[in-house]
Amino acid sequence: MKLLNLSKRFLLFIFFLLFSLTLFGEEKIDIWNKENFEKNNENITKEKPLSEENKIKIDVKSNLSNESKIEISDEIKNTQESFAVSGIYDPEENNFKLDMWSNSEGTKIKDTIDRINKIKLSNFAEEMFVNTILTNSYLPASNMTEEEFLEKKLDWLIKNKKNNLIEIFLKKNEEFSHKEKVIKYLIDENISKANIKEACNKINFIGKDIRDKYLERFKIICFIKSNKRNEAQLMLDILREQKFSDKFFDNKINFLLGVNDKQDNKILDDNLLNFYLSSITVKDFEYLPNRKTDPFIWKYLSSANLLKVENIENKEQLKELELAANNNTVDKSQVFEIYKNIPYNIKDLLRAEDIYKTLEPIDARALIYQKFLLSDSTENKLNYLILLHQLFKKDKLSNIYKIYLSNELKLLDSEDVPRKYEKFVLNNIIVETRKKLNKIKYSDSRYETSKMLRFYTEKNFSLKNVEKELKNVHKKIKRNKKYKISLKDVVLLESLESDGVEIPKDIKYQQLAEKNLPPIELLNFQKNNEIGLLALRIVELIGQDKIKDFDDQSIYFISHLLNRSGLKKFRNKLLIISI
Repeated sequence: MKLLNLSKRFLLFIFFLLFSLTLFGEEKIDIWNKENFEKNNENITKEKPLSEENKIKIDVKSNLSNESKIEISDEIKNTQESFAVSGIYDPEENNFKLDMWSNSEGTKIKDTIDRINKIKLSNFAEEMFVNTILTNSYLPASNMTEEEFLEKKLDWLIKNKKNNLIEIFLKKNEEFSHKEKVIKYLIDENISKANIKEACNKINFIGKDIRDKYLERFKIICFIKSNKRNEAQLMLDILREQKFSDKFFDNKINFLLGVNDKQDNKILDDNLLNFYLSSITVKDFEYLPNRKTDPFIWKYLSSANLLKVENIENKEQLKELELAANNNTVDKSQVFEIYKNIPYNIKDLLRAEDIYKTLEPIDARALIYQKFLLSDSTENKLNYLILLHQLFKKDKLSNIYKIYLSNELKLLDSEDVPRKYEKFVLNNIIVETRKKLNKIKYSDSRYETSKMLRFYTEKNFSLKNVEKELKNVHKKIKRNKKYKISLKDVVLLESLESDGVEIPKDIKYQQLAEKNLPPIELLNFQKNNEIGLLALRIVELIGQDKIKDFDDQSIYFISHLLNRSGLKKFRNKLLIISI
């Protein structure tokens, strides 16, 4: 009987098992298995991004019991958060949403960032780019992992030396991929400036989760610098056990610790850390870099006064220095210091205008530079400054010269500058222009110049005040039968309307707006709620150009896109700059 009962139970169990498999026949995965559950939710997230506000419920119907609902919104929310990309800004700070990338295909985002990475962005474009890529968000719908997205962001920050933003990112995000790479960059950046104290401050970003040979070695140097020799020795022993050390590093550290009295005069330049160790442990340290030398090492040599211009004897070495200066890895003033010390006799200097043409490029620049230094009249100085400008440009070394040229031109008395040189002087003086809002001249003769602009330039100018001002301006403009709505009028009116201002019906601006709509591709980004990608495409469109240099049509369709996508922070700045 017992055997019979067991058989019945076994058959009953098989029956229920088959019945359950029938119920879930469409999904041949154990959805209650944690691993499969997370994988399943990953697919759900990629196919249809979850909004932050909405809860998602999974209904499981069972023929064995009454219809019931199992709410697992918290679990799914946590799963989606695991596919979020870290940043600095909360979405609302820049009028974005967490799903700003969710409807976009990852390859398009990567390609757009790569193209932007080749452009030297204008201030407006760069600010918009930074605020876009560093906003906390969910991942794109497909073809882009969290690691890939982070790498794109961090590579741009490093390439453009946005050190403050990198530090903010590190403070706001404790764990992320490539963290050791970012910390190493900050440390190298400060070592290259010969600022070891500040470099050592960056080790505070190294968490327990990071095990990196380079960073661990640098910690030991910082312990020695802060006179914590016991900690340094203990850590060195640990590194030896982990095989994170080598003979070169052991010898250098033992010398610094006083364990060895004998100096090791070996110099390694395979990385900045080893090079720095070499420079502080080798007596009468001397090193001549070349074009293969790491830019950080070039910069460190210059910052630590280890790059002795008197040691640069041949033209090949000087060429290396010029290239490094042109790439901003060496102080440019050192190039001019060398030019000044190249010996020329009186005859050469007197006949410089003829002789320079027969010389090697470096000698030619040096001779004309010395001739400029000996000139007394404004016209003569300008002649040699212009000639130097041409010589640097010819060898694609203009970056060395442009700031020096600007500074020298500023020193000239403008009244002494001959008319034929005025354009050159004007075009080559670097001026930082800042638009002051308090200098805006308002006029009621046009909508675009009216006091309605104060809604975007002053905090206390309310919507009520705007509507009152609009009525007054509109009454005045209506009397002018010849008045034609301009695109800049449309920019302001459309922006005000999107912010809740009621525009009088007899202001007919829609027809002009429709004739100047943005390209359909950009409109589709907004229509498909691909707001992050749209912002990147606007950045790419602006590129290195200044907003004030754009034509009215370009200003309008950028403004139109920002209005349609709700990116009012960028829109407001666009309005103010383009006034």
